Amino acid sequence: MSLRRLARSPSSRSLCAPRSFSFSTSASPPPRAPVPASPSYLAHHLLDEFSRPRATRDAARLRRLAAELTAPAAESVLLRLPSWRHALDFFRWAADQPGFRHSCYSLNAMASLLPRHQRAHLDRLAADAISARCIMTPGALGFLLRCLGAAGLPDTAVRAFDAARASFGCTPNSYTYNCLLDALAKAGRADDAQARLREMVARCGDGSVDKYTLTSLLRCYCNAGRPDDANDVFQRMSELGWVDEHVLTTLMVAFSKWGKVDGAVELLGSMEALGMRLSEKTLSVLVHGFTKQGRVDKAMDMFAKMVSYGFVVDLAMYSVLIEGLCQQKDIARAVKLFKEMKSSGVAPDVRLLKKVIEAFCREGDFAVIGPFINENAEYLKSGSVVPLYNVVLEELVHCGEVEAAYQLLRSMVCGGQAVNNDVAGGAHMLHIREDAKPNSDSFNIVVCGLCKVKKLDMALALTKDMISLGCKGKILMFNDLIHELCNMDRLEEGYGIFNQMKDLGLTPSEFTYNSLFYGICRRKDPKAALDLLREMQTNGHPPWIKNCTEMVQQLCFSGRVTEAVQFLDGMLQIGFLPDIVTYSAAMNGMCNTGEVDDALHLFRDISCKYYLPDVVAHNILINGFRKSSKLDEAQKIMEEMLEKGLFPSVVTYNLMIDVCCKTGRIEKAISYLDKMVYEEKQPTVITYTSLIDGFCSAGRPDEAIKLWCEMREKGCAPNNIAYTAFINGLRKCGRIETALTYFEEMVTKGFELDTFSLLYFINFLISNGHPMKGCELLKEVLQKDTYGNNLKMVGLINEAVVELSKDGITSSDILKFVDKDCSLLLSTCPSASCNYFPAAYTGVNSVVPGNLLQILEGLEARGNWRWALSVTEWDFLQELSENDEKIKSLVSMGFPEDEAKMAITRCGNVYSANLSDYEDAEFSSFGGRKNTRFMDGSKKKSGMEVGHKGIKCHLVTAMKSQCLCQILWWIGSIYFCAAARKMDYIHNLPIENRSPVLPLPPNTISEAFLPTNMWWPSRSKKTVQLLAILRGKREAYRTLCSC
Repeated sequence: MSLRRLARSPSSRSLCAPRSFSFSTSASPPPRAPVPASPSYLAHHLLDEFSRPRATRDAARLRRLAAELTAPAAESVLLRLPSWRHALDFFRWAADQPGFRHSCYSLNAMASLLPRHQRAHLDRLAADAISARCIMTPGALGFLLRCLGAAGLPDTAVRAFDAARASFGCTPNSYTYNCLLDALAKAGRADDAQARLREMVARCGDGSVDKYTLTSLLRCYCNAGRPDDANDVFQRMSELGWVDEHVLTTLMVAFSKWGKVDGAVELLGSMEALGMRLSEKTLSVLVHGFTKQGRVDKAMDMFAKMVSYGFVVDLAMYSVLIEGLCQQKDIARAVKLFKEMKSSGVAPDVRLLKKVIEAFCREGDFAVIGPFINENAEYLKSGSVVPLYNVVLEELVHCGEVEAAYQLLRSMVCGGQAVNNDVAGGAHMLHIREDAKPNSDSFNIVVCGLCKVKKLDMALALTKDMISLGCKGKILMFNDLIHELCNMDRLEEGYGIFNQMKDLGLTPSEFTYNSLFYGICRRKDPKAALDLLREMQTNGHPPWIKNCTEMVQQLCFSGRVTEAVQFLDGMLQIGFLPDIVTYSAAMNGMCNTGEVDDALHLFRDISCKYYLPDVVAHNILINGFRKSSKLDEAQKIMEEMLEKGLFPSVVTYNLMIDVCCKTGRIEKAISYLDKMVYEEKQPTVITYTSLIDGFCSAGRPDEAIKLWCEMREKGCAPNNIAYTAFINGLRKCGRIETALTYFEEMVTKGFELDTFSLLYFINFLISNGHPMKGCELLKEVLQKDTYGNNLKMVGLINEAVVELSKDGITSSDILKFVDKDCSLLLSTCPSASCNYFPAAYTGVNSVVPGNLLQILEGLEARGNWRWALSVTEWDFLQELSENDEKIKSLVSMGFPEDEAKMAITRCGNVYSANLSDYEDAEFSSFGGRKNTRFMDGSKKKSGMEVGHKGIKCHLVTAMKSQCLCQILWWIGSIYFCAAARKMDYIHNLPIENRSPVLPLPPNTISEAFLPTNMWWPSRSKKTVQLLAILRGKREAYRTLCSC
C-alpha cells in the first residue's frame, strides 16, 4: 500500500541532471557523495543509518539526507525498521527536521507500529498531530481512530475526530463514524456511542448504518453490561440478515461473562445449526466463563470441542477445568483429567498441585496425598515439596483440626515420624518425605492457628523448635503470639517473644508494639507504658488510640484519675499527642469521681492547645455538671457547643432535658424536645422518660399521661425504666387508678418494678383503698425474697403489715401469712423492727392496734418467738453470738479475755440504718441510662445508730432498764462533726448532773452567722427529708431511754 501511495505522490526533485565539471592543474577536489536519485534510494540510506546505534550514526550524512526527505520516504522507512523503538526514534528525528512535515500516512504508519500497551506514546502522537494540524483524509482518520480505540484511548479518539472535522477540513464519512463507534465500543461508552450514531444518521443519512455499525453498537452494549439493549440490536441484525459468526460469538461471550449460561448455550446451538465453527479464543473464553459460573459440564463440552477441532490445550485451560471439578467435589473426574494432561505432555505446576491437594484434604483423603506428592515431585524444583505439605497444614487449621496440624508439623520436624492417631484427624495416614523439612511458612501456619484457639503453650513449643531448626519465622506469627499472650495477661512471656524476634533479625512492627502496649494498659502500669512509648517514638511507631484510651479508662475506673492525667502529660512530653477520644475518657473519669472542675480545666486546655472537642466531649461535661447539680454550668456548655458550630446529638438533648426536668424548668425541656423534632433527631425512650418524670415531679400528671400516649403513637416502645418512672410519678401525684392500670399493663408486657418501687407502690395501694391488691403484691415480694438484709425494705414491708393488720378484711389473711413466712423475714433482719415499729420503744400494749397485738400474742403462744422478739428488740439477742465471736478474735490476737469482754461491753457493734431514698435513674456519660436502683445499706451509710447494742443483758431487763442511756453514748459524727468523720464512735462520759453552758451556743452555721442567712441557698428536698428523719430518730431515742 505504501509503495502505491509513493508511486502516486509527486517525485522529488531530479538529481540525475548532467553537471558541469571544471578542470585545473591543481589537485582536483574530492568527489562529492552521490545524491539518491529516488525515494527508494533515500529510504535505503536512512534505513542504514537508523538501524545503527545512535552513537555510531553519521551526522553529516543525516543532514544531507534530511534535506531531501519526503513524507512517502519517511513512511517507507518507518515500515521497514526492525522495531517500534527504532521507528519512533526516526519519526521524532524526521519531525524535528526543518521544512519537513509528516503526512497522515506516515502518522498512521507510526501508530500501527506502536504496541497497544504503549498508550502514552500513542496519546502523544495523536496530540502532536492535532497541534501540527495534520491534514487527514476520512480513511486515514478512521485508521487512526481504530488504533486509538484498540489501545484503550477513547477520549483521545474523540478529540482527534472533532479536531480533524473542525480544523483540518476533513469531512467524516460512514467509515470514519464506524471507526469512532468501534473505539467507543471497546471502552463500553454506550451513551457516547448512541450520541455519535445519531450524529452519523443526521450527517450521512439512514443508509449509512450498515452491518459494521450495528456490530460495533452490539459490542458496545455487551461491554457496557446492558443485555437488553444488546438483545434489541441483535434482533434488528437478525431481521436484516446481518448475523454472522462474529456477531454470535460476541453475544455468546457477553452472556458467559454476565452469568447467563443458558443464553450462551442457546446461541451456541444456533451457531452449530448454521454450521458455524467457533474459534479457539471463543472456546477458551467460554470454558472460563462456564467454569466461573459453576457449569463445569458445559465447560467440559467446550473442552471436548477444542480437542476435536485440533486446538492445542495449554496448562491454563487444564488448570481451570481441574479446579472447577475440585470445587464441585468431583475428585474422580479431576484426577482423570489430571492424568490426561500429563499423558498429553503438559507438566503440572505448583499451583495446580496445591489445588488438587486441597481437594484431597477437604474430602479427608490423606492416604493419597503422600503418593500424589511423590508421583509429581519430579515436576517440581528442589525445595518445592514443602509448600505442598503446607497446604495440608493450612487445610487442617482451616477445618479446626489445629492439634492435628500441630502433630503433623512435629512429624515434619522429626523427619517423618508417625503422627499421634488420637488427635491427627486423619493426618496420621499421610506419609511424609524425609526431605520435607518445614520452613518458616509451615511454622507460621500452625502457630497462628494455635493462637486463634488460645493454645499458647503449644505455640511457644513450636517457636522453640523453629529456632532450633534455624528458621527465621514470619513477623505475622510473632505478632499473633505476642498479641494473644498479652490478651491472656502473660505480658512477661510476650516480652520474651518480642526479644526473640529482634534477635532473629525481624523488625517489630506497629502491631507488635501496640500488642505489648495493650498488655501494659491492662496491667494499669503507666510507668512501663511510657517507657514503651519512648521506644515506639524512636522506631517511628505511633500508639493506637484504643490502647491509650484503655489505659486512661482503667486508671479512672480504679480511682487513679491523677495518674491518668499524668500519663497523658507523659505522652505529650514523649512526642505523642493523645487523641480527643483519650482526653474524653480522662474527662469522663474526672466527672465520675466528682472532679468536674478539673475536667472543665482539661477541656479548656485541650481546646486552646490541641483539639476542638467534639460533641461527645461536650456531652461528658454536661453529664458531669448534671450529676454535680451544677445545672447552670451544663447549660453554658450546651450554649458553647452551639457557638462552635457543633450539632447536638440525641444524647446531648437527652442530658439537657434531664437537667431541665430536675430543676423544674419543664417548658425549657419541652423546647429542647421541639428542637430535636425540628432537627429530625428521633426522640428515644430516655427522652420521653425524663420528660414524663419531670411532669410528674412538677405535679402535672395529665401532661405526663398525654406525653406517654404520644411516645407510643410515634412507635417508641416503653421499657422497664420508663414504666417504673411513670408509675412512681403517678404514685407521687396520687393518681391511684391510673397508676394501677399502667402497673397491670407493665406486668402484662413482662416488665417488673424493682423491689423498692414495688414496696412503695404496695403501701400506696394500701393507704388509698386497695388493701387486697396490696396484700397480694406483698405476698409475692415475700415469696420472691428479694429484700435480703436491706433494713429499709424490711421497714417498708413492716409498714405494710401494720396497715394490713388494721384492715378487717386483710387482717386474718395477713395473720396466716405472717405465721407461715414472716418469721423467716424478720429472722433475716430482725433489728429493722425497731426502726419501723415505734410501739416497741414506748411499750407494745399501749400503742399497737388490737389486731397487731393479737398477731404478736398468737405468734408467741405458738412458739414463734423470733417474730415476737423482733418487734421488741430481738437484735439484742442476735448480737450476743456476734460478740462472743469478737471476744474470741481479740483473745486470739493476744488480749486477755477480761479486757476483751470489757471492750466489747463498752463499745459493742455499730450498725447504720440506710436513710437513702429512691435514687433517680441516671444517664451514663455516653448516653446510656443506668438501671433504676435503690441503694441498700451496703452501698451508702448514713451513720445513724438505732438503739443501744452490744450490751450483755437479758432482753427483758434491757427493755425495762431506766438507766440504759447512762451506760454508753453513741455519736453519729458524720452529721455533727465539722470534719465529717465517716466512722461513728461511742464514749462513756457522764451525762448526769450536767448543765449547759450559758448562753446556749448555736447549733448550726446559720444560727452562728445570722446576717448571712439571706445568701445561703435553700435546702434541697433530700436535705429536708434527712433532717426530718434525724429529728424523728432522736425523739424515738429519747423515748426509749426514758422507758
